[in-house]
Amino acid sequence: MHRRALLLACVAGATALVGCDYEGWGSSDRFKEDFSQTYDLKPGGSLFLESLNGSVDVMGWDQDTVDIKGTKYAATEDLLKQLKIDIAADGNSVRIRAIRPSERGNCGARFAIRVPRKIVLDRIETSNGPVRVENITGNVRARTSNGGIRVWAVTGDLDANTSNATVEVGQFSGAAVLRTSNGRIKADGVKGSFEGKTSNGSIDVSLSDIDSARPVRLQTSNASINLTMENFKNNEIRAEASNGSINVRLPADVNAQVRASTSNGGINTDFETKTTTVSKHRLEGSIGSGGALIDLNTSNGAIRLMKR
Repeated sequence: MHRRALLLACVAGATALVGCDYEGWGSSDRFKEDFSQTYDLKPGGSLFLESLNGSVDVMGWDQDTVDIKGTKYAATEDLLKQLKIDIAADGNSVRIRAIRPSERGNCGARFAIRVPRKIVLDRIETSNGPVRVENITGNVRARTSNGGIRVWAVTGDLDANTSNATVEVGQFSGAAVLRTSNGRIKADGVKGSFEGKTSNGSIDVSLSDIDSARPVRLQTSNASINLTMENFKNNEIRAEASNGSINVRLPADVNAQVRASTSNGGINTDFETKTTTVSKHRLEGSIGSGGALIDLNTSNGAIRLMKR
């Protein structure tokens, strides 16, 4: 009886703790406050945003203003008051910071921002939330964690970095460098150059127009790599996976050197190859008249080099 009573007391105590906002660590959006500001910004100006624990959407539009709408939220009313949104603007740049309270506790901010289409997104950074950027002409640098990054209809260089989530790019033109971990990388309709690195997630890339002689680099683990290139302009290709297959589709008129190796899988190619080394797990040689190196390396996975 004593043991049963003790057990029931423990369960009741645990239930009570779960239902409490203990020391500000309860529901992070129990208290909310919306904010809204508009600032003039010349085309070609820059935006800097540093936030925490919330999503960020940045959309281009045909106005020379930055329209900032958002919501800050916290587990307690005191935390909400301490969480400040600091904005500085001078016509050439807009800088936004969500300033974390000195008191510990759950809090954060969400942003939806409209900007001139021609702009430099110098730094868009948050945590525990997704980042979305659309309809921008200018360089973009985006950072988050535990949230995906989606970039659509952007012309300019892109540096996107997250963890435990997907990075997705579409209708993009420029130099793209995408990094994540425990998440997928997906890119479609990309023009320019491309580099993607992840772990425990697949890489699926379609390049519609690659810059001449610019390398394509793809790296993952415990997942597959799928690369399609609509044209080939003497581009070095390096694709590395472990515990996953590598599938590369190229135009039929490719001229390149090829080096492919796998430890536990087969190698197949649609291209006529003048081989210097060939075995079940290794292939080296030239396609056509030779050229840039296509280096494909995996373990516990097949390699396929196919005609598009």
